[in-house]
Amino acid sequence: MSTAPAEWPKVEAIIKEDGTGEVRIGGSIHPIQTADLSAARAAAVEIVAAAAAKLGRNLRAAMSDTEGEWPLIIHADGTVEEADPSPAQESGKEKPARRRKATPTVPAEVITSSQIPARKDTEPTPERKRPQPMEKPATVPTKTETAPPAETPLGTPQQTRRSLKDTSFLVSAPVLEPATQGWRGTLSRLGFRMEPSAEELAEREDIRTVSQHWPGPRTVAVVNRKGGANKTPTVVMLSAILARYSGAATVAWDNNESQGTLGWRTEQGGHSNSVLDLIDSSQTLLSPSTNAAEIARFVHHQTSDKYDVLRSDENEEGDHEVTAEEVDIAHQVLTRYYRLIVMDSGNTARAANWRRMIHHTDQLVVPVTAIEDRAEAARLTLQTLESRGGHDADLAANAVVIVSESTDSKRSMSGDALKRAKAEAQRIADGFAPHVRSVVRIPYDPALVNGPIRYDSLQPATQRAWLAAAAAVARGF
Repeated sequence: MSTAPAEWPKVEAIIKEDGTGEVRIGGSIHPIQTADLSAARAAAVEIVAAAAAKLGRNLRAAMSDTEGEWPLIIHADGTVEEADPSPAQESGKEKPARRRKATPTVPAEVITSSQIPARKDTEPTPERKRPQPMEKPATVPTKTETAPPAETPLGTPQQTRRSLKDTSFLVSAPVLEPATQGWRGTLSRLGFRMEPSAEELAEREDIRTVSQHWPGPRTVAVVNRKGGANKTPTVVMLSAILARYSGAATVAWDNNESQGTLGWRTEQGGHSNSVLDLIDSSQTLLSPSTNAAEIARFVHHQTSDKYDVLRSDENEEGDHEVTAEEVDIAHQVLTRYYRLIVMDSGNTARAANWRRMIHHTDQLVVPVTAIEDRAEAARLTLQTLESRGGHDADLAANAVVIVSESTDSKRSMSGDALKRAKAEAQRIADGFAPHVRSVVRIPYDPALVNGPIRYDSLQPATQRAWLAAAAAVARGF
């Protein structure tokens, strides 16, 4: 638990049940005017957090409301933690139990006597009406008689009863879970139920989007005619996020016409098989008697990110290039074993395997780094597809462009260079925005520069950006 230095200014917050109150910071008073108790708590924390950020130091706040006392330490970076009840007790004395008033729960249907208006003495008590005798006794049909529906008196069970098929006790409205992130999440864990922030709600929506299962397989193609445009890292990250959140069988396929680099940036299994071996065994893999586990002989499983990799041919002396017919065969095999296929590609848009890949694609992704020639190559790639018309043009119009600030490790050594990369990334993103369905920016992260790529090795901001990119892709399914 953090300790409270003596030089901290005195901070108190007094909150009333009606959502009003005040925050006292040193000699200044900040009034609170909200609609309810929960909103007032949030407003109090925001006021103290703003003061902590302005002062550049942590603040200890003595918070109190109608339910008790809840002292907090609010850091200059906006994070919040529960403080000990008083600074004097941080010297080793036993901490008293946290004081909380019990709030009785009264059903909404119960009306107390205080809610009933007093009766004026001048008003006579109305005489209760006695039931009038029926002029004619009700006719009860015999066993051989049937009362017609039209003659059923209004309000009888026969007319108000509904079919059980039209009735349900299930509540279909979604339940909003309390906040789990930031200071709102801290207050929720302390027992004060707080609604999530707009940022947390947006993240939840992205997670919901990538977690869905779609009827039938979906194929994503990651393309750019320029090398070094971040194609392979994009394939890895999209595969990892889709596999992690959806739980769907996902494969990353290196469809490079020459030696691809997907196998270099991912884990290798206990074999060296590639797409050529899968094509050679396609008849067996497509046989009804072959079980699903046999595909493991040809793909390389990623143990932490839960997707598989189908490598390109890595034989340096080989001269075989995958044909359009072989792309069809490999795609047929993979769609039998996987729900999601994310395809890496080479740099030649005229190659037979590149064009056949586009034929099978459901969603196009165009990665680009914040470098002019990479952006120009991406533009020409989209222009080529647009000029072909039909399915290719539809893919270009519905494309997702992913702009990474940089994959150059030297960028991290200079603050000025990183600022220039951010500005250039924004310029490129703005240039693509009018021509495609979605543009997502990815911040610089050294974990994407060299070596195997794993989702857990990324910084939190990079993980969040890639989740947004995967959600943008999934919305095109």
